[in-house]
Amino acid sequence: MDRKETTAGLARLEGYLMSQTALQEAATAGETFARCFSWLGPHEQDEIARRFADHHLALRKQMLRAAIDRAHELRGEYGHRYAVLRRRTVAVALGAVVAVTAAAVGMSITVLR
Repeated sequence: MDRKETTAGLARLEGYLMSQTALQEAATAGETFARCFSWLGPHEQDEIARRFADHHLALRKQMLRAAIDRAHELRGEYGHRYAVLRRRTVAVALGAVVAVTAAAVGMSITVLR
């Protein structure tokens, strides 16, 4: 197994573990919420707990999607800024090389005269 496959496998495992944690947290939150309605029967409490957990997961997915979208926006924005900065840095470096070369040539011409 090469490094790329190992990295991909670990990413899948991490994703699975995170999804299982989210499912467990949603179920726990749903059960906690449903217990507040002590006058309901067990079946009604189970239904409320399930619906709450579903809603909890839907909100979590929505927040995750928004974070991913924002990360993509930032990647593009900072990628563009980096490209501009890199071009400026290369231009300044080339300008410095040209200036030093011109100065060196000017000094050597002066010395030869």
